Amino acid sequence: MDTIAVVGASLAGLSAARALRAAGFEGRLIVIGDEKHDPYDRPPLSKDFLAGRQEVADLSLSIPSDADLKLEWRLGECATGLRARDGGYLIELADAEPVACDGVVIATGARARQLPTAAGSGPLRGVHTLRTLDDALALRAALVPSARLVVVGGGFIGAEIASTAMELGVHVTLVEVAPTALAGPLGEELGAVFAALHVTRGVEVLTGVPVASLVPGDDPDGAAGDGGADKVVGVWLADGRELPADVVLVGIGSIPNTEWLAGSGVVGAGPNGELSAGVAITEGGATNLPGVVATGDCAATHSRFAGRVVRYEHWTNALQHPALAAATLLGLPAPRQSATAGVPYFWSDQYGLRLQFAGHYHQGDVVEIVEGDVSTHNFVAVYRREGRPVAVLGIGQPKVFGRWRKQLATDNAL
Repeated sequence: MDTIAVVGASLAGLSAARALRAAGFEGRLIVIGDEKHDPYDRPPLSKDFLAGRQEVADLSLSIPSDADLKLEWRLGECATGLRARDGGYLIELADAEPVACDGVVIATGARARQLPTAAGSGPLRGVHTLRTLDDALALRAALVPSARLVVVGGGFIGAEIASTAMELGVHVTLVEVAPTALAGPLGEELGAVFAALHVTRGVEVLTGVPVASLVPGDDPDGAAGDGGADKVVGVWLADGRELPADVVLVGIGSIPNTEWLAGSGVVGAGPNGELSAGVAITEGGATNLPGVVATGDCAATHSRFAGRVVRYEHWTNALQHPALAAATLLGLPAPRQSATAGVPYFWSDQYGLRLQFAGHYHQGDVVEIVEGDVSTHNFVAVYRREGRPVAVLGIGQPKVFGRWRKQLATDNAL
């Protein structure tokens, strides 16, 4: 290969570029990203950056040795298509000439899922998602003291933003359709523990009820007739309650950025090959097309922990998996990785506590507290499926959590 294009300039894309150079690729290496920002770290967006303890420069993923990679950056350019041509590929761009290459790394990530809008209505001012740096800048400006924030979605993004907003003196209501917040990743039993933590810190937590619609009102700062002058003033719940709101944060999951691959021949992970479920890959990142690999949030593969095909949208996966994808693309053996590299892992910071989770929870898994006490928010819990440990959750017990994380890798080894 003389030229490789990495499509996606966030952590997974940058990690792939670094891995390709580390594996010995000396050809032309082009990195295409639709954002104009240099690669930045996303986890702080809902925490330290949102709280004002970090600024844009603090988020940079660049390190001094990146200057030696000789990357060709194409930032602010959106990929719109992938086509085979002359034994290689052509990447079509929205506002620039196509990029010809021999190999492709798909690392286009995912975007925040939006609440559906009523027919004939436009976007409302004051409604936010949090996925990008620009999202975080807009939300940070909106979270002024005494503002009324309604968080729609009780997953980790919603919970982290609720925690940060309380620190900023914002009035927070969190709405979750499941019986308890964080039930999806943690299960109802331990999800309830963290939901209770939010209540003790002053968050109003409403569960078991979906959002019916957003309530528009006049926006004194909007331009008349601009189609977006209406501002959100509340949230209607399906049970008839109306929640007043100055700001609404929608945290209801994500959608992989795969539409640009339509017609490319790349097979998706949906039941009939739909790309809406992510790009289907092997454990090493190979797609069904030669010379094309995928990694990061847009990619989906079978997980022995989940027992099905999933997309893992975790920082650790975006950091580690690109090395496997790079080796696959170059036809090299898989690089040596840490003992726990194959174990899904994420963390979340809320109210000064760090929650760590490894593995994958299934409804019906049996939870056992193996260390500490949940009432003190200092414990380790192990999830078992048919007697076998499949996940571990820890707060304030890093050594015990680390031992169980390694044990998960051993017990679930291929």
